[in-house]
Amino acid sequence: METILTKQLLEKLENRVDSHLQTVIQQFQNLKEEDLLRPSSTGGWSIAQCLAHLNSYGDYYLPEIGAGLAKIPSSPPSDTFKSSWLGAYFIKMMEPQTGKKKYKAFKGHIPSPTLDAYAVIAEFIQQQETLLSYLRRAYSADLNQIKIPISIARFLKLKLGDVFQFMIAHDERHLQQALRNLRKHSVLI
Repeated sequence: METILTKQLLEKLENRVDSHLQTVIQQFQNLKEEDLLRPSSTGGWSIAQCLAHLNSYGDYYLPEIGAGLAKIPSSPPSDTFKSSWLGAYFIKMMEPQTGKKKYKAFKGHIPSPTLDAYAVIAEFIQQQETLLSYLRRAYSADLNQIKIPISIARFLKLKLGDVFQFMIAHDERHLQQALRNLRKHSVLI
């Protein structure tokens, strides 16, 4: 668990979220609904289901992050951030490069096979824009001090910096899954 400059971490995370937004807008937004809803040829989720799964996490974490940022302490934020051991573990689990194991989705985060695909995409874009605005607000917050309860066990809390990294790694993981689905169906625009 290395210490990183807070500004450097937030810039890296902003760039990743921006990339996620561009991917969804360029690759998915103008697809036909049937292509967005088609299950993976390997039996996995459709593109819309991947994004609906991410939206379910955004539905939980974005309000929690917003509430955490609203309580910014009066003391100046730390210039550095260091993950907790639990935060580093969850991040490593979710990062596509280090978390190769597949995990079953938790109850409440399993997407329906019948979705309004365009509404799912619109919600994902809106959530990513909210996440970007929170990342920008976080420059004046202490990522080490603000604690966010995790969705699977609210009594466990992670540092805000860990929650940002976990969410964005999770988004990356499922966007890569959606892109693989897209390539398998050869419907790239």
